[in-house]
Amino acid sequence: MDRLACDRMFIAVVERHSLTAAAVKLGVSSGQASKLVSRLEEDLGVQLLHRTTRSVSTTEAGQAYYERIKGLLDDMDELDATIRSASTAPRGRLAMSVPITFGTQVLAPLLAEFAEAHPLIELDVSFSDRVVNLVEEGFDLALRIGTLRDSSLIARKLCPIRLVTTASPGYLAQFGNPATPADVAGHACIIDTNFADRATWRFAHGTSVPIRGRLRFSNAEACAAAAAIGLGLVQGPSFVAGNRIRAGQLVPVLDSFEPDPLALWAVYTTGRHLAAKVRVMVDFLIERFADNPPWDQGW
Repeated sequence: MDRLACDRMFIAVVERHSLTAAAVKLGVSSGQASKLVSRLEEDLGVQLLHRTTRSVSTTEAGQAYYERIKGLLDDMDELDATIRSASTAPRGRLAMSVPITFGTQVLAPLLAEFAEAHPLIELDVSFSDRVVNLVEEGFDLALRIGTLRDSSLIARKLCPIRLVTTASPGYLAQFGNPATPADVAGHACIIDTNFADRATWRFAHGTSVPIRGRLRFSNAEACAAAAAIGLGLVQGPSFVAGNRIRAGQLVPVLDSFEPDPLALWAVYTTGRHLAAKVRVMVDFLIERFADNPPWDQGW
């Protein structure tokens, strides 16, 4: 068991490029982390890490050892998880990263429902629009909207995310209803700076239209709130617009030109065995959202 602790610490150091970060991950002091790695090097009779005051990197022998021992411990953990999941309910800490607006508006009540149904799972949910590094930051699962960039992760599509263009009834009464995407260029547009392309809006058939506007917010809810009081057109995810559309505060425009939807993805690290706590969460979300998510119903 002492050697196993040394091996796990070595793997954590390599993956986080830091003794301090590895120590935090495994719940020990930095001094203890250093001792475990030194003990492993003494046992093997070879230097595994180059250490400086600013960084830690593997030696040639260290990299070779990491690649072999990582696979062996993954296999052992997989076997352990398989045996445990066959006889026990899902349990343990489940660390998730979710987008702020989707997390607060849609996911929060569902997380409470999930927690009630799975009392042995400890939920640790970070609400952030930052794309986290699952391995280095210790996350089991992340929800992401849009195009995925990290092909080393496993991604499962949960549901489509529609992009809808809306405005308040008062704004449309004063400035008119755009009949084609090209008409948007003549309107005040409320710009969500979370989108990679902040200068254009997308519509059907790959059409892009340049936009202008004096309001720029890095939050879809803030954009929708401004549109609801008549400050302009807004294009954003339907899970933000849905409640206001049902309440009559916003009206969809250019319905027949709606762009291809984005997608909501559940993203997790590779491995032959998916931890039971992650699996039940992903299955839970798929069941709740499916291909006709609740926020798109009733309008």
